[in-house]
Amino acid sequence: MENNTERRPANFIEEFVAQDLASGRFDHVHTRFPPEPNGYLHIGHCKALCVDFGIAEKFGGSCNLRFDDTNPTKEETAFVEGIQRDIEWLGYKWDKLYFASDFFDRLYEIAKDMIRRGVAYVDDQTPEEMRKNRGTLTQPGVNSPYRERSVEENLDLFERMKNGEFEEGARVLRAKIDMANPNVLLRDPTMYRINRHSHHRTGDKWCIYPMYDFQHPIQDAIEGITHSLCSLEYEIHRPLYDWFVNHAGVTDQPPRQIEFARLNIERTVMSKRLLRRLVEEHAVSGWDDPRMPTLVAMRRRGYPAAAIHDFMGRVGVAKADSMVQGALLDQCVREALADTAPRAMAVIDPVKVVLTNWPEDKLDVLTIENHPDHPEMGAREVKFGRELYIEREDFMEEPVKKFFRMAPGKEVRLKGAYIVKCEDYVKDENGNITELHCTVDMDSRSGSEGSNRKVKGTLHWVSAADAVPCEYRLYEPILAEDEPEANAVEVDENGDTVEAAPVDFMDRLNPNSLTVKRGFCESWIAAHDVGAVFQFLRMGYFCKDKDSTEANPVFNRTVPLKDSWAKEAKK
Repeated sequence: MENNTERRPANFIEEFVAQDLASGRFDHVHTRFPPEPNGYLHIGHCKALCVDFGIAEKFGGSCNLRFDDTNPTKEETAFVEGIQRDIEWLGYKWDKLYFASDFFDRLYEIAKDMIRRGVAYVDDQTPEEMRKNRGTLTQPGVNSPYRERSVEENLDLFERMKNGEFEEGARVLRAKIDMANPNVLLRDPTMYRINRHSHHRTGDKWCIYPMYDFQHPIQDAIEGITHSLCSLEYEIHRPLYDWFVNHAGVTDQPPRQIEFARLNIERTVMSKRLLRRLVEEHAVSGWDDPRMPTLVAMRRRGYPAAAIHDFMGRVGVAKADSMVQGALLDQCVREALADTAPRAMAVIDPVKVVLTNWPEDKLDVLTIENHPDHPEMGAREVKFGRELYIEREDFMEEPVKKFFRMAPGKEVRLKGAYIVKCEDYVKDENGNITELHCTVDMDSRSGSEGSNRKVKGTLHWVSAADAVPCEYRLYEPILAEDEPEANAVEVDENGDTVEAAPVDFMDRLNPNSLTVKRGFCESWIAAHDVGAVFQFLRMGYFCKDKDSTEANPVFNRTVPLKDSWAKEAKK
């Protein structure tokens, strides 16, 4: 196997890891991906996931999957299972599977040992008193009046906390560090709090739960993690991470914490807490609503795993936060699907076309290839008759310059079929176009001798003879405008990092994030299984949705195609 130290680093994390291996600090690489099972993974988590598994893979090491399930309030087994499916979908395999709850007994014993050594104590202050006495960035905190309790009293109170003798908020266990430390997180942080919610794995065995800043570094040490890779907001937590590892006494080879920038995408919510709010307030249909940035939603929308990997590779790993354009992800999806998605014809906003010189009882059968660059995908037979449908936007009563689609007196070619000319049109009482009357050049059938005649416009279409009515769901970003506050983080009174939520978050949702259209598609498309992805000619990539029925196929637009006419229209 190639020597680890000879690998060329591609980013600063790999440089640090290579240095650690070269210096002998570690002789192997062992990382972990530690999600909390209180929701489904989103694209932001995916960056951490790819870094954790990717570093281990590059350096011939291993990566554990660990569920940090220390807060039973919002955690569910369904999220555990969903996260595992997401990781497997991306093609990663974890070395060992752990839960923080597997170590609750050991963590409790470690906490008691820290009490015996005089570096932890039970505090009776109210949350308000603790917050007040913590101090500020410019003023030191004030020691708790309970800070100098005896070891015996602290052990007794901690045991009684575990036995359920006290109400939530009545007491906490704190580390005894330094209430004057410039880093507010080191001012006697909370190690355990009382929480009377039933746990998804341990049931009602525990009514006290370890805090993340206590549990997480100690479990890293227990698992033998060499490099604890985390997002940038945990940089300020690093001294606390090191303090707990050093005082837990479980390893003589402490892990190294390395921080990297979070992934922020414009007009996208990157906070699990805010995503949960969207679900609970029914702003979306669920965690897998295709507007959500969760991986389960992206799969439902038709994103391939290869596109996610490509996107993460292009974004890279940096030390400073930045905002990534959503268009980059869309382009990665297009490129990933370009060679794999069959081409098909579907009309999303239809208007009927009647070919007035085509015999009413005549049906022509055309053969159309399923992919122009991949003949191995085969071809299909498509019926062509007197009536068909085209996109409403493909007709203009008074065409503007460079509009090469259908208009009165103009000719266009119907894809794989004939050249037709619009002779007349019909409107309803509201002025809406209801029907186009066209004539066909009978000698212009694609593939025939007369097909050499050139016209500037080519339109997709669906024959009324075998069209299947269906539903199309078109998506836009869920935020109406960039909302940097949705990606912000702050530290709460217990020293825990939480995402900060803007007050008017729900008011800033994009009212046009979902548009539903009724149209038609080719019958062979409707017969495919849920999850099948197609390129609908000139309209974009679409995925058959799980809401589909035999009578009503439903298609989610994965990403649109780049529209050359749309660019012209904006000029």
